[in-house]
Amino acid sequence: MLEKDKIERINQLARKKKAEGLNEAELAEQKALREEYIENLRFGMRNHIEGIKVVDEDGTDVTPDKVKNIQKDRKLHGRHLQHYFDQNKKD
Repeated sequence: MLEKDKIERINQLARKKKAEGLNEAELAEQKALREEYIENLRFGMRNHIEGIKVVDEDGTDVTPDKVKNIQKDRKLHGRHLQHYFDQNKKD
């Protein structure tokens, strides 16, 4: 999450750009702050999506395999234990 003061600075620079324009240093600062903001947004969104477990109306897990593998690596939703449970079902 981007700090509150950085978000305020992004907004301050945007208002100044609209009102009177920015100098080269301010344009560079604005670009860097925006890139940091977007990077944080993508990181948060990725973590959110990777943590979702998708089930259908019947309660069957229909999470895409790619996401399941990520969850298994991150030990989310008990995915890292799935092999253990599958083996015990066969016995």
